[in-house]
Amino acid sequence: MKAYFLIVCEGEKTEPNYFKGFPQKNGKIIFDIQFDGGGISTLKVVEKAIELRDQSKQKFDRTWAVFDRDSFESASFNSAILKAKAKGIECAWSNQAFELWYLLHFHNRVTPMHRDEYKKAIETAVNEKIQQATANKKTKSKINLFKYKKNAPDMFAVLEKYGNQDQAIKWAKNLSDNFEGETFADFNPSTQVFRLVEELIGKSPILNAEIIKKHETGE
Repeated sequence: MKAYFLIVCEGEKTEPNYFKGFPQKNGKIIFDIQFDGGGISTLKVVEKAIELRDQSKQKFDRTWAVFDRDSFESASFNSAILKAKAKGIECAWSNQAFELWYLLHFHNRVTPMHRDEYKKAIETAVNEKIQQATANKKTKSKINLFKYKKNAPDMFAVLEKYGNQDQAIKWAKNLSDNFEGETFADFNPSTQVFRLVEELIGKSPILNAEIIKKHETGE
């Protein structure tokens, strides 16, 4: 069984590099993922996702727009999410930055954080795990400390080795449940990346049921 994904990202490398790290097969489902976007604003990401989905010969099971709050105007950020919802586009948005999802693999971050602070916070969290892992090992070799690079191609592997994805999903859900309404720009910290991750790891009952039904009916 195959699930076809279109993921359109605001960032050129950070987000695509992370999602490319996911295994292409989970259980009986094989994921076929296409990426596009990069270097465009929040609303443009959504518009690009709509355009690519509607013009593609491939019928996608899911179309996702991935973008951050960053320094974009509140009205623009909110409008992008509402437009996506109206057009059947899923949104993996983060406020303020995609890196919040990374940090949730280590800490339950519940207070607002500026996007410029994430680099140091992620480095500290990963290095604590590295030091814990080597504390009981007798070694004379120098420990190579982790330095976060925004466009690094190996962040999925780093998080898989030192972080806790299940905990990140739980904490991200809790953050999401704390907010109501449609003033998304005020939901800080918050991220919807966990919803896309749940689908890619085969833990979305809704998507799984859709794929099974499609397979059985030969659609």
